Amino acid sequence: MPEDPLVTTRILFVCLGNICRSPTAEGVFRALSGDADVEVDSAGTSNWHVGGPPDKRATEEAARRGVDLSGLRARQAVPEDFERFDLIVAMDHSNAAKLETIRPSDNSTPVALFLSYRSEPGPVEVPDPYYEDNFPEVFDMLEEASRGLLSRIRNGQELAQ
Repeated sequence: MPEDPLVTTRILFVCLGNICRSPTAEGVFRALSGDADVEVDSAGTSNWHVGGPPDKRATEEAARRGVDLSGLRARQAVPEDFERFDLIVAMDHSNAAKLETIRPSDNSTPVALFLSYRSEPGPVEVPDPYYEDNFPEVFDMLEEASRGLLSRIRNGQELAQ
């Protein structure tokens, strides 16, 4: 994991289908990172939506806030992601557990819950807006967690929580 904040940090955001939470997190983080030397991507633990665009409701909420998700396409997380990324960020415990089932046995890339990077205590799991239709609330959570994670990167702090 890069210690120097000028070294590229690679982060993968992961949810279930890669159409709501994780592509929104990718878009928000990319928009906020500005001059930070980071690479971001997103994936799902399922293959239900591979190749498809983010959910229209996620795209619309992001666009209302100046974040463009239009070029993103869903993909499934793969074992090679543990080699490509410095940190893998899961949206909830279920997806973190699923990631552990594909982790190569000799890999120590940290998997963290995204909301653990928020500055204020609160829920540790990002609710799935696909079912709850709470896209504005989820966007706020992802933005706050993105700011916290970005601060850790810029300050050269340990990424794993």
